[in-house]
This record gives sequence, C-alpha cells and structure tokens, in this order.
Amino acid sequence: MDRLDAMAIFLAVVDQGSLAAAARALGRSPATVTRAIATLEGRLGERLLHRNARTLRLTAGGERHAAIYRSVLAELDQAERNPEAGRLEGMIGITAPELFGRLKVMPVLERFLAGHPTVRARLLLLNRVVNLIDEGVDVAVRLAPLPESGIVAVRLGEVRKLTCAAPSYLERCGAPEQPAALARHVCIGAEEGGGRELWRFTDRLAGRARTVPVALEPRIVLNSAGVAIDTALRGSGICRVLSYQVVDHLAAGRLVALLPGFEPEPTPVHLVFHPVPRRNAVLRAFIDHATPLLRAELAAISSRMAALGASLE
Repeated sequence: MDRLDAMAIFLAVVDQGSLAAAARALGRSPATVTRAIATLEGRLGERLLHRNARTLRLTAGGERHAAIYRSVLAELDQAERNPEAGRLEGMIGITAPELFGRLKVMPVLERFLAGHPTVRARLLLLNRVVNLIDEGVDVAVRLAPLPESGIVAVRLGEVRKLTCAAPSYLERCGAPEQPAALARHVCIGAEEGGGRELWRFTDRLAGRARTVPVALEPRIVLNSAGVAIDTALRGSGICRVLSYQVVDHLAAGRLVALLPGFEPEPTPVHLVFHPVPRRNAVLRAFIDHATPLLRAELAAISSRMAALGASLE
C-alpha cells in the first residue's frame, strides 16, 4: 500500500473516531483501513492506536505522527497546486556514530544529495548522544534503546553486540568459555577513558535470560571502534563490537564470535528527530529517503549473521 494513502487513511480514522467510520467516510473496506494502520505501525515499529471493542484512542506516538502526517499531506497538496513550491532547498544537519555513519549513513546521504542538487548537508560523526537542539542537528541515528519522550523515533532495525577475537589470538591464548574468564584475557576497550569497564552479557544457557555483568580492566583502551577492530584483527586481544562492524570479517574467518550462549539482547537502531515543522520539507524528504534504505541495510546484515549460524539461540 502506498505510504501517503496509508497516512490519509490513518488521519481519517483519527478524525472519524473509529476504523468503521473511516471506512464509510472514505468508501473503502474495513480490511483496507486495518491494513493501512498495520502498514504504518510496521514501518515505524510502534503502535499508533490503542483500540478495543468499544474505544479507540491515539498512543503518544500516534499523536506525534498524526501531526506529522497532516503536515506532510498539506505540503504535498500545496506542491501539487504549485509545482515550483515542491523544489527542495536548504540545509540538513545529521549525526550518527562514527563507524555507522561512515559505512551506512554517508552512502544514503550521497544518494539523497544527488537527487536534490540545491540541498546542503552537515554530517557529524560522533560516538556520543548529541543534543539535537543545542548542536543544531535535525536528525540523529541512534544505536540505543528508545530515546526520551518528546522526540520522534523511527525504528530501523537492530544490531547485535558481539565479543570477537582473531584466530591467531585464540590459538595463542585459547577461547573463554564463560564471561568471567575474560578477566584472564587481553581485552580491548573501545571507549574514552581508562580504568575498569563493565561488559554485560545475557546468560541463556539456564533456560531464561539473566544479565551477567563482568568488570574488566582492558589492556588497551581506544576511542575508536574501527581501531579496536584493527587491533583485534592483528591478534592483539578480544574486542566488543556490533554486528554491522564485523560481519565481513566473520564471514571471511578473520574474526571469531566468542561466548555465543551469552550474547546480550540486540541493540535497537532508530532515526530520531523532533516533530517536523511544516516548513522543513528537506528533513521530511531525507527521513522518507533514508528510512527504507537503512532498514534494508540492517535487515541484510541480520540475514548474513543468521546465515553464518551466529544466532541468538
């Protein structure tokens, strides 16, 4: 189903107060209306409506997206009546973690700019949470649980947190069989600062998930995931990384995933932004452009990981 059509149907449900009333007002079948809502919720990764046999009300996310969809459809209507008004022009500020931004976001941004020659972009690659308002950023890619309320989050997928080492290191030092055994290994920290780090694992071997924290004192502490991976590839230690960063190395046998029975829960990936003002057509267009492309990238990585046999089970 066309996304714009689904948006219009959703707004009709909001305005009419029920799925059945919206179907009658639009001259569509109830099944079509239900499918439109499911399509939007599937794209966003969240519920838009609370509904039961008697009542229907918007979720907090539904309220945010209803406002966004009204703005999108109103601007589209204006652009169709005045084609020159639909030309994108202006600046967009984007932020993402350094390695994800370099590997995944930059190619998406380049495609977007190629299609909109009068749009300019500022991309900040930072391994920290950026305050969008304070730092003048329009949209962020965040690899973390859902952000604070008051901000719109579009779920793109998830990545897995892996503990990896090169075959040469494992031949020399052996492989840890339990998370606690990491204390006897050379571990590579990937965050700024020194001292001890806490690596969290999930024990699924007992039949139920249980968090297992392991306090470590890394031999090497780095502020770059890319450098940490390079160091591990040379056989210098064990690193903690995300699946998108090492799937190629795992497939080629250059790295080995350790402690598969203790892998933590996947980390969700979102595009986050404040509710889009009607005037910010550039931001809306970028979100519409980037969302399906980044979702496809993350889905492909998940499929490759599954094909490698590195399942969560």
